[in-house]
Amino acid sequence: MHQTLFIAAAGIGDIAKQTGEQFGFNTSLFISQVVSFCIVAFLLHRFAYKPILTVLEQRRQTIAKGLADAEQIKRDLANAQAKSQELINQASTQANKIIEEARAAAAKVTETETQKAVAAAQDIINKARQSNDAELARMKSELRKEIGTLAVKAAIQVTGKVLTPEDQRRLAEETNRQLAA
Repeated sequence: MHQTLFIAAAGIGDIAKQTGEQFGFNTSLFISQVVSFCIVAFLLHRFAYKPILTVLEQRRQTIAKGLADAEQIKRDLANAQAKSQELINQASTQANKIIEEARAAAAKVTETETQKAVAAAQDIINKARQSNDAELARMKSELRKEIGTLAVKAAIQVTGKVLTPEDQRRLAEETNRQLAA
């Protein structure tokens, strides 16, 4: 079995040699090209592939950091919105409280002013009554004097005599007493 493999390998080797000679294969040129390829591959790996991988890794880290920062900003924004909503709610509550206090104060002021107006109106009514009573008393007094004078004149005409001032005074007082009663 080893022998058959050896013969087969020798047969393949002959075929490869003939094909190489037919296409102009040169062993020393082939080896130099393999060495050149290995040198270029090493240099590319060393000076191009590794820096590119380094840049790609840095970029991946930058993107990951940017995403983490974006998530942090989203959380901070959500917190800020929650705080602002809380502040708005507190301000609304305080505004409602101030409005209620203002309404209560306005109601108290209105009540006080109403009481003052009622007291002023009552004072005006009392003064008007006093003034009316004084005017009525003055008019009654004048009326009594006038009636007394008329009664004296009527008595003079009825009796036909002239009354003395003493009689006139007495007659006026008597008439006033009767009117007062």
